[in-house]
Amino acid sequence: MRLHPRTQAAKESIFPKMSALAQRLGAVNLGQGFPSTPPPPFLLEAVRRALGRYDQYAPPAGLPALREALAEEFGEEPEAVVVTSGATEALYVLLQSLVGPGEEVVVLEPFFDVYLPDAFLAGAEARLVRLPLGEGGFRLDLGALERAITQRTRLLLLNTPMNPTGLVLGEAELQRIADLARRHDLFLVSDEVYDELYYGERPRRLREFAPERTFTVGSAGKRLEATGYRVGWIVGPKAFMPTIAGMRQWTSFSAPSPLQAGVAEALRVARREGFYEALRESYRKRRDLLAGGLRALGLRVYIPEGTYFLMAELPGWDAFRLVERARVALIPASAFYREDPPEGLFRFAFCKKEEELELALKGLAPVVNSLA
Repeated sequence: MRLHPRTQAAKESIFPKMSALAQRLGAVNLGQGFPSTPPPPFLLEAVRRALGRYDQYAPPAGLPALREALAEEFGEEPEAVVVTSGATEALYVLLQSLVGPGEEVVVLEPFFDVYLPDAFLAGAEARLVRLPLGEGGFRLDLGALERAITQRTRLLLLNTPMNPTGLVLGEAELQRIADLARRHDLFLVSDEVYDELYYGERPRRLREFAPERTFTVGSAGKRLEATGYRVGWIVGPKAFMPTIAGMRQWTSFSAPSPLQAGVAEALRVARREGFYEALRESYRKRRDLLAGGLRALGLRVYIPEGTYFLMAELPGWDAFRLVERARVALIPASAFYREDPPEGLFRFAFCKKEEELELALKGLAPVVNSLA
């Protein structure tokens, strides 16, 4: 007897492994991207009010109150929204719905680690387009993106603001991508879970350029500092969304009803009371604290335009030696590449308290000095 070969996609991710090691060693965890501060009080209060009122199954497409709140924000009708158990489920459901055996998904590399397993489980092949890394950081090569498209390509999977690079795709790039998709008749999946975490002008959404073929993935966990709530969503072409809702009823059926109700209320409060603006400013401060500290240690740092991650080079070390010696957990670039990752490149999560970032810099100092 044996398990089916598809279970090769189920190998343990480095993210929980590194978090468990950090906890065991008492290390500062700048690896897994979860905040070390509690969610905002208005979210906690909204969820408490929902308990006892929303305790049974929600419809597979989502609680009407949450679909309406998201529809208002995206300028869509509620029928264009499907609520999922986190963005991870949203991506899985979309790839199961949009591609199949013998077809291709084009993915930018470095990539978030669920993209390739999702393509594999759908029976599709992932074609990778590597982002060049220069002095100014990662950039998209639109020519390479177009060359990656073949007769079998059915879907472009993008992430902006991008984990792990912090890249935010600009308006001209989004327009070119939309034009490519129309020319080759491709679906677009835009993973925008960090849509409120940007440090320049508000980025445009890909679906503004190609609404008829774009599925936008979002997450309350990233916006509202509550990654454990597992409330995500898909906003897409209305004609396709009943089928998408039908597909996700065979996964978790529905996200937790009281959390959906709490998030529905909290999204409106967050926008009305300027929560996202304050959150961005807080992260900008922590980004600059960490980046400045790493540069002071002599490291090459790539400043992110969005997300709460930055990439920096620490040559000569691997992640497991670092957490043991420096008591700082990081994620190596190898987690985001299929093969031949840049050597000595690590992802740092700065969604932590300032004192944790300062403690991490203190722990890294002797390690960096030992290489000098």
